[in-house]
Amino acid sequence: MKKLFALFLGLFAVYSLATADNDKPIRVSELPTKAQLFLTTHFKDKKVALAKVENDLLDKTYDVVFTDGEKLEFDKAGEWKEVECKTSGVPASIVPAAILQYVKEHYDGQRILSIERDRKDTEIRLSNGLEIKFDKKNRVIDID
Repeated sequence: MKKLFALFLGLFAVYSLATADNDKPIRVSELPTKAQLFLTTHFKDKKVALAKVENDLLDKTYDVVFTDGEKLEFDKAGEWKEVECKTSGVPASIVPAAILQYVKEHYDGQRILSIERDRKDTEIRLSNGLEIKFDKKNRVIDID
């Protein structure tokens, strides 16, 4: 039994190393439809420098980098996970209204430079360097 477990563990390790960091450049037309629609809706005036797919052990993500250095990350379904806009700020149309309102009330004049979301929360980074984390109901849960 121990030998079987060790063999399985060894095979898993080899597979993990073989598939880890498997990045592949792709055309924008190869992105999921939702990701393509997101690009044309919110970033239609931006020029894409690189689009790539990352195949991890259990997941697939898509990254898009624009010529001005701004970056987007999408999940395997084409839903955005992260938007990083250091020069222009994240488009307001992407940010939930409650988060926009909170920033306006407490940090008026600050731009949102990045927004990242996952199953549990949403985190933004402001132009003053603050990082604010919100729960699923867009209530503040942490400020760094």
